Amino acid sequence: MQTMLKKYGLLVWLSLILIAGFVSTTVTSFIVSRDVIQQGISEQTLPITGDNVYSEIQKDILRPVFVSSQMAHDTFLRDWIINGEEDKDLIAKYLKEIKLKNHAISSFLVSEQSHQYYTADGVLKAVSETEPRDQWFFRIRNQKADYETNVDADMANRDTMTIFINYRIVDYSGKFIGATGIGMTLDTMKTLIDSYQARFRRNIFFVDQKGNIALAGNNMKKIRSNLSNMPGISGLAQQILGNRKSESQHLEYKSDNETILVNSRFIPELGWHLLVEQETSNEIKPLQNVFLINIAVSAGITILVLIILLVTVRRYQKRLEKSASTDTLTNLLNRQAFDFVFQQALLDGERSRQPMCVVLLDIDFFKKINDKQGHLVGDHVLKEISLIAKRSLRESDIICRWGGEEFLILLKNCTLEKATSIAENLRNTIANNDFSRTTDLTRTRLSITVSMGVAECRDKDTEDSVFERADQALYQAKENGRNSVYFSE
Repeated sequence: MQTMLKKYGLLVWLSLILIAGFVSTTVTSFIVSRDVIQQGISEQTLPITGDNVYSEIQKDILRPVFVSSQMAHDTFLRDWIINGEEDKDLIAKYLKEIKLKNHAISSFLVSEQSHQYYTADGVLKAVSETEPRDQWFFRIRNQKADYETNVDADMANRDTMTIFINYRIVDYSGKFIGATGIGMTLDTMKTLIDSYQARFRRNIFFVDQKGNIALAGNNMKKIRSNLSNMPGISGLAQQILGNRKSESQHLEYKSDNETILVNSRFIPELGWHLLVEQETSNEIKPLQNVFLINIAVSAGITILVLIILLVTVRRYQKRLEKSASTDTLTNLLNRQAFDFVFQQALLDGERSRQPMCVVLLDIDFFKKINDKQGHLVGDHVLKEISLIAKRSLRESDIICRWGGEEFLILLKNCTLEKATSIAENLRNTIANNDFSRTTDLTRTRLSITVSMGVAECRDKDTEDSVFERADQALYQAKENGRNSVYFSE
């Protein structure tokens, strides 16, 4: 119990202070604001509702944007196009998995090279610049933005009206090579909006950058085709459409002698404006019982959040106590953090079937450097080698400090031959580097060499087995004169 208090005492006290502060603030607010509660609702409730709706949209409606972005940056998808689109069943399987996993009505890929339109069911058609229904592809090919939101009929689903997220795919040099994304039906989106309106008791709809009603619920009776055609709010159209920032606007207009409050927010991910309307005819009166119920509900939610926070902190505290992620001297991953990264890389390698290698690097005669030159010089050598390795390796490669003078390098998507070549280049760079260091007007001349062992990860390989082979190769390098690279078959 005492140990638990030491670990979580600060968090417990912080929770108690937050609860006490919330309760006291709420009670005081109730006493002070009884006579002005109507004004408080009109000035605060609608903006808060707008923020809540925006949070819900981020969770439900913007998810297709994030999914499409992941597809467009997926190495497998880009490599499949670059390598000639050979296995069409493979891309159909990929699109089907994306579609099912994200509950989308459609997932697609169009190649710039072949103009083939791929779906989860295979090749749908070849797009053409002369076909009006294919203009979206050639439009996104020439645009600067990464993606667009497009409402169109889905040929792969009986021309069902669908919201598509068309995302540009570029190769590793930034050249356009295709478009991909997923689609959700308008009925699905309208159902979501209806659920928002029922929950928040507000009118909620979207308009595009031209003021056209892009999306609204099924029960909206006052909607017209464009903001300029809607009585009252037409006078605010220019102000609403002119706001391209994500911060919300608080506006109001008159309709049939009724004041309508409007919360407007531009959503750059969709390219649409979110509008939340509230009529003031049914303003909530300051009834004490209702207000007290709100206090109880809010307090309960706050307590629940704090409990979840305590449980979450306790769960991850154990993981954080086991290891820090970074070696303090070299700013590289430490051994414990690398173990986690390596296990994940093994799983990714099994799925992608790409080769992966590890390189074990040991500084030759490092003990003599510490004994003769001092530990400050030894630390300087370790830092310098870590910097050289970072500069020499690929961006996808991972290096960690494995032991005192040992470093371990993980080379993803790399054959044994290529890994050996990378290791040899690194060894040569280190051997030719000047590690000299000036302290107190004295310059210490120092040349450093390293020995390396390379091993390729095999099927069903464990962390210990692949590291053992790399260690054996390193032992051969040391036994045969050091300053060399050996690999294990």
